[in-house]
Formats: sequence, structure tokens, C-alpha cells
Amino acid sequence: MPDATIVIATYNRKDDLRRAVASALQQYGDIEVLVLDDCSTDGTGEMVQTEFPAARYICAEQNVGYIVNRNRAADLATSPILISIDDDAEFSTTDVISQTLQNFNDPRIGAVAIPFIDVKVSPAIRQAGPDAESTWLIASFIGTAYAIRKDVFSQVGRFREEFRHQGEESDLCLRMLDQGYVVRRGTSEPILHHESPKRVRTRIMKYASRNWVIGILYGYPMPEMLLHLAVKNFNALRLCFRRASLAPLQGMLAGYAHALPRLKQRNPVRRSTLALFERLRRGGPLSLEEAAIPPTSAGN
Repeated sequence: MPDATIVIATYNRKDDLRRAVASALQQYGDIEVLVLDDCSTDGTGEMVQTEFPAARYICAEQNVGYIVNRNRAADLATSPILISIDDDAEFSTTDVISQTLQNFNDPRIGAVAIPFIDVKVSPAIRQAGPDAESTWLIASFIGTAYAIRKDVFSQVGRFREEFRHQGEESDLCLRMLDQGYVVRRGTSEPILHHESPKRVRTRIMKYASRNWVIGILYGYPMPEMLLHLAVKNFNALRLCFRRASLAPLQGMLAGYAHALPRLKQRNPVRRSTLALFERLRRGGPLSLEEAAIPPTSAGN
């Protein structure tokens, strides 16, 4: 059994993907590399199978979105830890995975937010803790740089596939926290994220607004649900004016249209869980000890 599985979900980014797979295969340790192709039409499959025969390549029969493919990884991976990077990212050194695995040193740690740099935006390292001595927590990881226990991922229900794009990480991490598992800030060398020019900003804004509404309606307790919906509605409208785009409003309305007829799926977390999640999201660094997560609540 490999120590970890690197999961790379991809769609029509052959040139970006080449760099990602090459860096994944260079990682030290017994590492499995799994490429999940969302039915690309740019020769991705031929490139991976020809240039990187050591990687496992799986192609979807139809385009279903990266969230579905990342969920499939839990069924396909043969290791206990899933490590996900975007197809436009790469590992900065050959030690990132081995360093990340050392961060799973407590059964309450369900996931690790791996440090990363948005190369085209800023040299700042995101998701890193203030030091490596303590176990520092974060509300949620970013999809381009995280590691998660496969059993915990499945236990909490995986990503909501109805999201399709955007916002799946926070929703999952909130449910994970409700079951006693935290997200730790990583201490490894960073992942380098080279944001692809093929990203469609209007689609990102639309799905982000849509999925925030769905996540709140499904998972937030009362009365906090009403307050958070009001804030998200206001933010979506403000974003419409700032970006001169109706995409956030369209996404918000689509979220209500999708979730309201399905409120039987509503399974809110505890109010104490949401309070801790918001403290982690809004406040400064918080250690595992300060968060006071009971050791017995994480059924590792």
C-alpha cells in the first residue's frame, strides 16, 4: 500500500498538467499518482500515458466536473491519504509529500492545508502556520493544496457533487469539524500554483455564490442560517457592482432554486461547531489545544 495518493483532476490543460504530473512523480517515498481526466479533448490522455506511464490515468466517460472526480479518487486510491493539487500547480521540492505526512501526528487531524504560493499573484505563502512547533488550525483548506485522510473524507460524506464547481472545501471542512476532525496548517515546503489563463471568472463567481447558498441552507443551524444568508446575499449584490457582472446574482438565485425544494436534505451542524468554524475563519491563528477538540470525539 502506498503512503499517499496524489490526485490531479484535469480538463483540457495538457501543458499545465505535464508540469504537475512531472513534479508529482518526483516526490520522495512510496507515492501513487492518480490523474483523473474529465473527458478532455486536447490530447491529455495520450500525453499522460505516453510521457508518464508510472501515473495511473483514468478518463471519465463524460464531463462531470472536478468535484465528482475528486470524490472518485477515494474509490480509486490505494493509500490512506489523498493529496490533491490542481492541474496548474506543482510541488516546489521533492519533500513536500513526506513533510506533509508528518503533519498527521494526531488522530483529530482530518486534513492538512498544505502551504502554497499563488505565483502570479503574490510571493506570500498561504495556509502556513506562524511556526512549526505548535499544531495550528485553519477553518478550511484550498482545493489546490490539501491532504486528507481517506476514511475521514468518506465518513463525512465527501464533497457535495451537486456543487460541481467552487466552494466544496469549506462545506466539507465544516461537516468534518462537526465530527471532531480539524484542518491543520501545514509545515511543508509550499506548492506552487500557476493559475491557468483558461479559468473563467464569471463561472467561478456564479458557482461560488450558488454553492454558498446551498451550503448554508443545508448545513447551518438556526438562527445563524438566516444571518449568514443575509450577509451572502448582500455580498453577492455588492460583487455584481464591483465586477460589473450579473454572475454572482445569477448564482445566488440558482442556489435558492436548487436548495429550497430539497430542504429535506438539511442536516445542520451544531451551533458550537459553526461558532468555532467562524472563529477559525475570521480570527487569528488558533492552536489545537486552544480549540479544545476532545480527543475521544475523533473516531480514528
